Amino acid sequence: MGKTALIVDDSSSMRQMVGFTLRGAGFTVIEGSNGQEALDKLTAGGGRVDIIITDLNMPVMDGLTFIKQVRTRTLMKFTPILMLTTESQESRKAEGKAAGATGWIVKPFHPEQLLKVIEKVLPA
Repeated sequence: MGKTALIVDDSSSMRQMVGFTLRGAGFTVIEGSNGQEALDKLTAGGGRVDIIITDLNMPVMDGLTFIKQVRTRTLMKFTPILMLTTESQESRKAEGKAAGATGWIVKPFHPEQLLKVIEKVLPA
């Protein structure tokens, strides 16, 4: 694939699992432990990744705030952003969509499920 993914989650084990899945599919992976750290890494890296996978509940900057910040960047307006979270309420999903999330996956996830969703939202 040769694409870059940004994984944002305060759980190092979750970042490892998602990272392992994506690296296996040919992605270069960048990790952030919260929204602010991820924004800093985006800025330092020139602000360009192919897909973002973020948790909702994190310290410092949560996933919704992070998505809103990403969507203000011209280069990132159409970058697919997937929420990967334990939250499954329709109201939370609506908040995610309103903030600019492309899709929503509830933890725990299956690697094949994650890759299928990525295939749908990320042009080959």
